Parts: sequence; structure tokens; C-alpha cells
Amino acid sequence: MKNRLQHVLCELDAMERTARMRSPLHALDARAKLLVTVVFLVTMLSVPLSRLSELLAFAVFPIVTAAMGGLNFGTVFRRSLIVLPLVAFVGVFNLFYDREPVFRIGTVVVTAGWVSFLSIILRGLLSVQALLILIGSTGYYRLCRSMQRLGLPSVFTTQLLFVYRYLYVLIEEALAMRRARDARSFGRRSYPLKVWGTLVGQLLIRTFERAELISRAMLARGFTGRIPADVFESPAWKMRDTVFLAAWCSALLLLRLFHPVETLSTLIR
Repeated sequence: MKNRLQHVLCELDAMERTARMRSPLHALDARAKLLVTVVFLVTMLSVPLSRLSELLAFAVFPIVTAAMGGLNFGTVFRRSLIVLPLVAFVGVFNLFYDREPVFRIGTVVVTAGWVSFLSIILRGLLSVQALLILIGSTGYYRLCRSMQRLGLPSVFTTQLLFVYRYLYVLIEEALAMRRARDARSFGRRSYPLKVWGTLVGQLLIRTFERAELISRAMLARGFTGRIPADVFESPAWKMRDTVFLAAWCSALLLLRLFHPVETLSTLIR
């Protein structure tokens, strides 16, 4: 458990360091990247489950944007696999519900349930990859700040930022309790359920107390409920932001409306 918690802290810290890199994607306004990601999610998720080839074409977006940001797509793909059990559980019932044959691969019959199952998995992976690239090239603070600048309620954006920040508080308190328990356990590895219940209760109380101290410190420094400007925030919208937004939105809409993959396969046949 201790190693897993430390691994999570390292992953969060690595994501923050990645957001401070310099690349063409990092230099763009956070609002442009956020709007493009929203357009990608809307167009990609609106593709019918039966159009698996069209969904595969949308995989170009995370690959290209990861290259623009100097991010390792292999790492992004590996991190996106965390959602695989959830989406697989959602789509596995299609295998038993929809048994209509679609095509054959040799002697193997591929049913519509398999196509929709793979489409659901691909949707989940592409969605998480797009969000990871957005956060990795922007940072969670600037992302929430860009939502606020786009007109979203400050209550919503502030709560999102607090949820992320309090992850650090929760993990740090859990690590401190784990070290204290190890120091008093005399090498014991397993504990009864009653002890674990006490530990969870103490963790909840300690995080509430820590959160109260953080809230008082923020109010003492003039916090008004809105996310203040970041020192690295772009002062104004630039032409490159407009070009990035227009180019990607046009490409994604064309890909969704005109089905170029199906058209190309028809021409090949």
C-alpha cells in the first residue's frame, strides 16, 4: 500500500513537471486546447458503435497532439489503460446481446456485439488519452483557470481544483499514518478488519483538520472564491491559438460528417 501511494504521488508530480515543458503545444492558450479537446470528445463519442473504422481514424488526434507537446505517446497510452477494466465491463454485455454476424475473418464469424464492444473500449481509451494530453500540456491549475475564463461558474472550477489539490493532502496523511503504523507493528503485516476501520476513520478526521487549516490560510491570503491568474498564464489570445483551434475543429468535423474512411475503402474496392 505504501509503495502504491508513493507511486501515485510520483505520477502526480510527473504530470505537473510535464506541464512546465516547452513545446508548440505548451505555448498555446489553454482555452484553445480545452475547446479543441471538447470538440474531439463530442465528435468522437457521437460516432455510432457500428463504425469502428471511423473511430480508429480519430486516434490520429492524440498521436499528433502528443508529438506536438513532446509527450511520449507510449506513456500516455499506458496510463489510459487504467480505464480499460471499467469500459470492458460496460461493453462486455454486448457480446451476449447482439449476435448478428457482420463479417468473417477466415472461418471466424465477427458479430455486431464484438464490433460494439471494441468500439466502446476504443472510445474510453481515446477519451482518457485526450484528457491526459490536455492536462500534461496545460497543468491542472491552468486548465481550471481556463474554464473560469471561458465563463464556467467559479464554484464549479474551484471545486475541481480543490478535488485535485486535496488528493495530495489525503495521500500525505495516509502515508504518515502508514509510517506510524509500521513503527508500532513490530513486523506484523496483516491486521483485523476492526483496525482498518479505525485507520480509515482517523484518516478522514485528519484530512478534515488539514483541510480546515488550508482553508484558513487561503482566506488569510485574500482568497475570494475565484482562481487567481497564473504567473505563466498567456496574457492574450494570439493568432497561433486561432489557427490551432480552427484547423483541428475543421478536421474533426470533416472526419465526423463526411466519413473519409468509408469513402476511401469504397474507392479501393
